[in-house]
Amino acid sequence: MKVHEYQAKELLAKYGVPVPRGRVATTPAEARRIAEELGVPVAIKAQIHAGGRGKGGGIKLASTPAEAKAAARQVIGMTLVTPQTGPEGRLVRSVLVEEQTRPERELYLAVLIDSSVGAPVLMGSASGGMEIEEVAASHPEAIHRVTIDPAAGFQPFEGRQMAFALGLGGDLLRPATALMADLYRLFVDKDCSLVEINPLVVTGGNRVLALDAKLNFDDNAAFRHPDILALRDVNEEDPLEVRAQEEGISNYVKLDGDIGCVVNGAGLAMATMDAIKLAGGEPANFLDIATANDPQRVVNALAIITSDPNVKAILINIFGGMARVDVIAQGIIEASEKLKLGVPIVARLAGTNLEEGIRMLESSSVRVERADDLGEAARKAVAAARV
Repeated sequence: MKVHEYQAKELLAKYGVPVPRGRVATTPAEARRIAEELGVPVAIKAQIHAGGRGKGGGIKLASTPAEAKAAARQVIGMTLVTPQTGPEGRLVRSVLVEEQTRPERELYLAVLIDSSVGAPVLMGSASGGMEIEEVAASHPEAIHRVTIDPAAGFQPFEGRQMAFALGLGGDLLRPATALMADLYRLFVDKDCSLVEINPLVVTGGNRVLALDAKLNFDDNAAFRHPDILALRDVNEEDPLEVRAQEEGISNYVKLDGDIGCVVNGAGLAMATMDAIKLAGGEPANFLDIATANDPQRVVNALAIITSDPNVKAILINIFGGMARVDVIAQGIIEASEKLKLGVPIVARLAGTNLEEGIRMLESSSVRVERADDLGEAARKAVAAARV
């Protein structure tokens, strides 16, 4: 789960991380009032769940409250297109009105999970204010990493190691290491998957300040954090993913391809996507229906997939362990009757009650092309999508 920049900064401030003064506004008049109360030149920053806002015209500077109101009028209601939104862009519903900052240096700092080592990693770079992926690709030596033992937690020497790597010695050492400790505490307390400050700036008076912030949270731990769930903005999420969650299908992720996938098991779902890619196709989604012993769950899954206008074929890959193939077959039949499925379906079915499931499909009016193995199923689905 993601949150807006202003929400991330409110959380950071609660954990003692210095952030610029500012508040969120949903109208130009409100933006003017906030600018008046701050009493300094401000930045008007579009609030969407995507980066690259400045390049898309989503960040404007204002010297007076009147300019702040005019800038907010331009930004609120605009469809902001950035490299991270795709060509369709995102509608801006609010702006962060924040005091302008004059940085002397811009750095990058983050805490994230490194799955390759199975531990949190403190990552930093002296090249802040730009996409860290670009820095890693062009100058990998500029990325500094400190792996943190989750059993021991963040240690002061690890903060000093990163601070020296970023050139934050002398009078900056203490505030920099304190900020890193606060970031890690937030990361652990709130079950974050990412805490990113980009840029982390050095200003006059030996201050380090989080000028921009991104927080991502582990969805599987959300039940422990009702305060974080309250920050969710479904307007920023894909409508099909929201719909899937509402219908009890939590493991659905929309992608850019044209072959819809219905699979039981996350590992099998990823293998299915790989098989589609190997066959020359592109998956339209990741979808794990888990132990689907309810035909309606299959109907819901197919309804969500066929709501994507890009889908030209559907690959159903079921290995019936606890899930029964006859229940899956019944779901396919009911979906065909209720939804009037207009795309070809390829199914690779195996496991519990396979014979009964095949009999049900063959005796119905549903046209399903069967495959005996995953590779064959992927090739047939790719061919069907190209017709």
